[in-house]
Amino acid sequence: MADTTTLDKDELRTFVADVLDVEEEDVTDDADFVETLGVDSLMALEVMVVLEKKYAVKLDEQEMKDITCLQKVHDLLVSKLEK
Repeated sequence: MADTTTLDKDELRTFVADVLDVEEEDVTDDADFVETLGVDSLMALEVMVVLEKKYAVKLDEQEMKDITCLQKVHDLLVSKLEK
């Protein structure tokens, strides 16, 4: 069985940049999705839906509001995948 506790952050960065249609190097660990990358609520929802499908996790509305940068996405996914 695959080790689900290891989540490749670079792969996640590439994935998020692709969904948001921004340059990969702009998606730094702490770049704020709204303030820095100009993500609106519809784009944020799209990212969450795609992440849920890709990683087979369920994200609730409060968790979506808490995800403001790549590091927080990574941390949340790791915690979900460990369950």
